[in-house]
Amino acid sequence: MSHTPHELAEEFPDQVGKIHDLKTTDAHFAKLMDEYHEVNRAVHRAETGVEPMEDLAESELRKKRLHLKDEIAAMLAKA
Repeated sequence: MSHTPHELAEEFPDQVGKIHDLKTTDAHFAKLMDEYHEVNRAVHRAETGVEPMEDLAESELRKKRLHLKDEIAAMLAKA
């Protein structure tokens, strides 16, 4: 079984319950989570060479992942 780093449960281990609650009650939060997971897996595939990409494209994906993580963190802080 493959382990993808930077999953939200690892990034916010003390807020797993809150993540679950928001995911089921807030459509915007659920959309952010889905997008985060999609981008995070794309970064992981690039980092591991499964789907190689140019450095600039990988860098842009990392920036997008960080932006999404920041949005998710802000929503968790407000909840």
